[in-house]
Amino acid sequence: MLAPLRGKGKMVMVPTMGALHEGHATLLRQARALAGSSGTVVASVFLNPVQFNDSNDLAAYPRTPEADMDTCRSCGVDVVFMPTPEVMYSGDRSITVEENHLSTVLCGASRPGHFAGVCLVVGKLFNLVQPTDAIFGKKDYQQLAILRRLVRDMDFPVTIHGAEIVRGEDGLALSSRNALLTPEHRAAAPCIRKYLLEARDAYESGAAAAAVCAELRAKLESIPGVQADYVELVDAETLHEVTDEKRLCLLAVAAWFGKVRLIDNTELSR
Repeated sequence: MLAPLRGKGKMVMVPTMGALHEGHATLLRQARALAGSSGTVVASVFLNPVQFNDSNDLAAYPRTPEADMDTCRSCGVDVVFMPTPEVMYSGDRSITVEENHLSTVLCGASRPGHFAGVCLVVGKLFNLVQPTDAIFGKKDYQQLAILRRLVRDMDFPVTIHGAEIVRGEDGLALSSRNALLTPEHRAAAPCIRKYLLEARDAYESGAAAAAVCAELRAKLESIPGVQADYVELVDAETLHEVTDEKRLCLLAVAAWFGKVRLIDNTELSR
């Protein structure tokens, strides 16, 4: 365990699956600022096989370990934990960690077992590293909500911080999967953000949620080779149906651009 490294300051962890980009770098720099000069920043770089329900998706996921180390150094990371699957999981492992409410919708509905794998690996990382704080990005909004629930229900002594989505100049949310897009789909992908903002404006101007989602889906699927997985407007805390429009809501999208699945979201309210 890395707890002895903590000293008197914070130990701030940024769990990643590698293929680090500017979005990850932003999280690492935020972790450095949160830890301060007396604290410790730990980045984990682990492509977690347990959260993939498609072996082809796992095989295609980018792997850049040397560049990842360079990124961590440049962002002031003190410790990089880069285990192998054999180190993280026994061959006869038989324990799972299930979240049974927040994970039943959105990405959880179309990726069975995904969030069980996320909860298992993050729980293990928290046990191994014993951080005081951990930072996750809001691009994976559902994951952030589930991990907050994991910490609450399992009594992990960790404060979870949600970081705003980091985007390219064209508005596309930064993702390791962006590198897998064809040139045509990469050129079209910034429309996700454009259409999300148009939908947010329509909802905040009084349009019905169902109509907003239907129009957003239609716009996405008008792009050649694009198929929407889901377009949902939900309560930002429960991730289920909106029952009080005065509460913060979430408009979330997942769409296939050819063989690459991209996600994005925006918070909104009336």
